[in-house]
Amino acid sequence: KTDFINFISDQEWKSIEPVSSWFGPSSFLMSSMSALFQLSMWIRHCHGYLTENVGIPVWGSYAVFALATLFSGLILGLVSEAL
Repeated sequence: KTDFINFISDQEWKSIEPVSSWFGPSSFLMSSMSALFQLSMWIRHCHGYLTENVGIPVWGSYAVFALATLFSGLILGLVSEAL
């Protein structure tokens, strides 16, 4: 607590360089990172649903996600070539 008060009162904060706009909370990079974390939580939720509620074995859930990844890559590749 004392260090923080000294940091403010001695104005040491003025010597610290600001964070680059690339790493700001509202930047495209940080928004993309947030979306990836949200996607990973959604995948985790889906994995739990498939294994606990539907009764698919863990390896079957992994196979579902692997196939979904392959097909989404195929569709994205076809769309990018069509444009």
